[in-house]
Amino acid sequence: MHSHARSFVPAAGADWLLPLYDPFNRLIGAARPKAALVDAAAIRAGDRVLDLGCGTGDVALLAKQRQPRARVTGLDPDPKALARARAKTARAGVEIAFEQGFGDALPFPDASFERVLSALMLHHLTPEVERATLREVMRVLAPGGTLHVLDFSTPPAGLSQVLARFHGHAHAAPPLLERMRAAGLADAREIATPRFRIGTLSLCASARAAQSGPSGAPV
Repeated sequence: MHSHARSFVPAAGADWLLPLYDPFNRLIGAARPKAALVDAAAIRAGDRVLDLGCGTGDVALLAKQRQPRARVTGLDPDPKALARARAKTARAGVEIAFEQGFGDALPFPDASFERVLSALMLHHLTPEVERATLREVMRVLAPGGTLHVLDFSTPPAGLSQVLARFHGHAHAAPPLLERMRAAGLADAREIATPRFRIGTLSLCASARAAQSGPSGAPV
């Protein structure tokens, strides 16, 4: 599986800030672009959905609420954030599986999901880990499945830069779309550029070929 002893960036950038994480996301207006991410995925009844880097579970919960008959799983390396995600979904009265793990070593078999969603997570990763994570996503996507990623497209500046550092934002360059293509997702495309209070976001999508090998490459 993987070692939970690996280092990672906590959901709020530091453990002591975690109680402020959800209020901060409300302050910066993260709900609307996250909803755009879930809506773009067009989740169907029976779909297996992975929220990659789920944090405190907002996207996973929204996906389940949008499509109650989907089977939703959230994955994150931060056990404290996962505890909050489990409590949040329990209060909402829905069933979501939350697992601790890392994106570059996903603890799932090949072709486990029809949809993989990721919101404001990739910018936490080094370029090498990001590329490995995107390759792992293609492995766990079922043929014909899709990946939808929401992340920063331009570095924030001024006060926005200060707020972004609270959120753990590392200056991501080149743009998200270029990074996805460089990782081997040749069909990746930008489908929207939502804005919110600490910068411009990019919403990108990629699909695993209907007939493909374990890495997602056509056969």
